[in-house]
Amino acid sequence: QLQLVESGGGLVQPGGSLRLSCAASGFTLDYYTIGWFRQAPGKEREGVSCISTSGGITNYADSVKGRFTISRDNAKNTVYLQMNSLKPEDTAIYYCAAGTWKAVVAGTGDYWGQGTQVTVSS
Repeated sequence: QLQLVESGGGLVQPGGSLRLSCAASGFTLDYYTIGWFRQAPGKEREGVSCISTSGGITNYADSVKGRFTISRDNAKNTVYLQMNSLKPEDTAIYYCAAGTWKAVVAGTGDYWGQGTQVTVSS
């Protein structure tokens, strides 16, 4: 079964950190751009960050630049999103997706995970 599985979400206080993981099973991530997206209650899904197949090119939403870092370990078939200096407005369900660079930047992808909840609250 081909799937992506996110993990690492949870409840954290403002200013805290979390590291999300996106692991693939049934296929290799080497050939895919990976994107992180999030959706807060009552809001549309938005792109957070994406990383090219080699990891040499990354993109970030303005709202997370300087706070979030995306990385990948192809040997572990996993992509990470390190989130620092978290704010209440970062609260959302975070999803990862795999596809071509063009597709992921456009907000689509071939494979999607089920999401992991991130809640930033005191």
